[in-house]
Amino acid sequence: MHYPAGGQGLNIGVQDAVNLGWKLTQVVNQTSPESLLDTYHAERHPVAAIVLRNTMAQVALLRTDDRTNALRDTVSELLSMDEPRRRLAAEMSGLGIHYDLGEGHPLLGRRMPDLDLVTANGPLRAFTLLHDARPVLLNLGEPGGFDITPWADRVQLIDAKFAGTWELPVLSQVAAPAAVLIRPDGYVAWVGDRTQVGLADALATWFGPPTGA
Repeated sequence: MHYPAGGQGLNIGVQDAVNLGWKLTQVVNQTSPESLLDTYHAERHPVAAIVLRNTMAQVALLRTDDRTNALRDTVSELLSMDEPRRRLAAEMSGLGIHYDLGEGHPLLGRRMPDLDLVTANGPLRAFTLLHDARPVLLNLGEPGGFDITPWADRVQLIDAKFAGTWELPVLSQVAAPAAVLIRPDGYVAWVGDRTQVGLADALATWFGPPTGA
């Protein structure tokens, strides 16, 4: 239980459900082992802890004694600056969540931006690709550079272009990746290029062993 400031409980509740839902589906369908469900606690428990800390801090700032008034004025001054305001907004909205999926590109373990993409079938938003709750390997380089045949029954392969700037909450602008593997909950499970280093491992970890294995 926590103070409902900012509707943060609603934000994390929805993300909890989406995080767990696709993993349960894969385990029930025997696509992935039951150990996949352990990642729910590893990923979502730290998020809940951050929300509890944040709401406790907000409750503390509601006090009306002189010390708290001085603290509130100091916090207000900090939030007049771009960096602290951007960081707190990302934390409260849930858009700044970062799952620890190892080292690599800053996008790894973060929510995929809803980019305006251009595909062979015309323009579309990136999140449109997730409407079927299926993972997506988004190739932003030359078409035909990836072969994921052993996972083709589970993972969509989409060739697309994006001409804009990649910006993430908290981090701001980041280098454009050549390809990203997006989980059904919208978080990036792999970032790489046509060398495909680590791609097979990421596919197996999140979406089960290859067909025929």
